[in-house]
Amino acid sequence: MTAIDPVTLAVLKGRLEQIADEMDATLYRSAFNPIIAEARDACHGLYHAETGDTLVQGTRGLPIFVGAMAFAVRAVIAKVAREGGLEPGDTFLFNDPYAGGTHLNDFRLVRPVFREGRLFCWLASVGHWLDIGGNVPGGYNPKATESFQEGVRVPPVKLIAAGRLNQDLVGLLAANSRVPVSNWGDLNGQLNALDLGERRFAALLDAYGDATVATAFAAFSDRAEALMRAAIRALPDGTFAFADVLDNDGIVDAPLTIALDLTVEGDRMRLDFSRSSPPAQGPINISYATAVAACYVALKHVFTDVPANAGCLRPITFVIPDTTLLGAGAPRPMAGYTETILRLIGVVFGALAQADPARATAAPFGTINALSLAGHRPDGSRWVMFSFFGGGLGGNPETDGLSHANNPISTATIPPVEILEAAYPVLFTQWALRPDSAGAGTHRGGLGAVYEIEALTDADVFLIGERGTVPPFGVAGGRPAALNRFAWQTPGGWASPPMISKVTDVRIRAGERVRLETPGGGGWGPPAERAREALRRDLRLGYVTPGAAARDYGVEPGEAR
Repeated sequence: MTAIDPVTLAVLKGRLEQIADEMDATLYRSAFNPIIAEARDACHGLYHAETGDTLVQGTRGLPIFVGAMAFAVRAVIAKVAREGGLEPGDTFLFNDPYAGGTHLNDFRLVRPVFREGRLFCWLASVGHWLDIGGNVPGGYNPKATESFQEGVRVPPVKLIAAGRLNQDLVGLLAANSRVPVSNWGDLNGQLNALDLGERRFAALLDAYGDATVATAFAAFSDRAEALMRAAIRALPDGTFAFADVLDNDGIVDAPLTIALDLTVEGDRMRLDFSRSSPPAQGPINISYATAVAACYVALKHVFTDVPANAGCLRPITFVIPDTTLLGAGAPRPMAGYTETILRLIGVVFGALAQADPARATAAPFGTINALSLAGHRPDGSRWVMFSFFGGGLGGNPETDGLSHANNPISTATIPPVEILEAAYPVLFTQWALRPDSAGAGTHRGGLGAVYEIEALTDADVFLIGERGTVPPFGVAGGRPAALNRFAWQTPGGWASPPMISKVTDVRIRAGERVRLETPGGGGWGPPAERAREALRRDLRLGYVTPGAAARDYGVEPGEAR
């Protein structure tokens, strides 16, 4: 293997990450859909030619896609192995959640990179398309019992063969969407991102040589493995168990458990989810690939110095049986996968907190509150608004949790109110922090938020959320945060979902509103040990009301002034 000096290795790392970052930026600036353009629900990277392992990912792409995209590339590699016919200029498209996908809205494009007639690596792009058919606009169908009710499932197929676009496939996708123009814009944005990445990568290879770059790829993965092994060795040996629950699956109003037995042995770690609930009837199942990706995200949050590539997973063994909702197969519904991976990440946090209390972080708010509103404009055109919403992150040994933050599954941002109001016939009548929503503690959790949205036309309403029955937990003596709450206006007053956090078959009239109150994060440490100056500030800013200060912190009226 070609030798490479540390300076060149560092330069190549920066250059390769810049390529992925430019691909991300290209899509963000050209996508039609605010969930990509503003919320950045997308990812780009470079992947190993033979294994599909993640080699490089951009700094702005969603971390949850890192592990999942490796499985996606492997699905394309398997197709090529079966059928052959791989050529320069090919690009594969698919959204199959059981073959390296996450849910049907996430469309993946995978393109081979050839050098002198040989496959050198793969480029890949993933982005969340707004609507791909199914029973519910936006794809988040809380009542789905099969993937067929969630949208069109596309296995890996050639979108482009030897540089020629398959117009029939594009037409098929357009015919199965309520908003085909939006999807067309997102598809072209992803193709443009791949085109740019291919050009930038070819220039890099020309400048440094194929052998040097291949050596750098191997070195990146080896370094990630070494750092992860060192991080695991710093933990005590033993098995650490933790479990949490989901409210329900949208079909049966009963909790479902995600349970983990985390075992540390020297420089290796075993994550065993065998005690988790069986596959659900409703749309909160995830595939094995998605479960592994969620574990990666959780570990990356704890071991922040470990680089983002597949090498960090080498010392880790995953036990995720297909008899659980974390390893479900076709045709189990998976639209609400985000809720399940959030709980999985929290469970990993909880188990690691037992292994190393110094790293203990209380639970984040733990739901994206996937809310869709859809209707027709006065001119008869269809509109579909999908968005996710913020909440509080957990307190930790050093600070309070962030307020109105995004969940730890991603680096995505909450779409700005101005963009949503400009794109859809809605009006936000409230967008504010939610008092008393944070878990009390020495370091309290971050605050959740209150969103109230008025529909300017008649609209159908759909929600897949969580944390409506069991709140985000506190650690080290900290207290849990507030529960998630959702309601909508009716002629007779406000109504709430029977399933607490999931609802469909609701219609509001023009001028009526929906209201979402998101959880805060759990607290860290005993509330009685919170600095009085910090508590006075919370009271002054309205983060904590006097009643809650007395209840949670034992403060008499006027004491904390």
